[in-house]
Amino acid sequence: MRSLSAVRVVLIAALLGIPGAAGSTAHADPADADAQFLAALSSQGITYASPEVMIAAGHSVCAELDRGETPTRVAHDLLNHRDALTGSNLAAHHAGFFVGASIAAYCPKYLGRT
Repeated sequence: MRSLSAVRVVLIAALLGIPGAAGSTAHADPADADAQFLAALSSQGITYASPEVMIAAGHSVCAELDRGETPTRVAHDLLNHRDALTGSNLAAHHAGFFVGASIAAYCPKYLGRT
């Protein structure tokens, strides 16, 4: 299962705060968090049709984590449903980055989990 391994590597890098893995977000204004989240995605070449859909998908990552899923599991699920959830065709390494960026922007209490 090579793609899941790629997801794990990128997800771990994002959660450990390796530069460029997930944008740094000071948790102040939700609009700032949204802008930083979208900028982080763009910095990795992740394209999308709707910023609103991506932001909602980012928040759904946190909802899944709140339900007890692991970040790795959420990234794997995102890969399986990427077209419906994000309106984007995410590659495996992008799915891990997406989860890490979502955590950094919207639910930093999960930073450091894999």
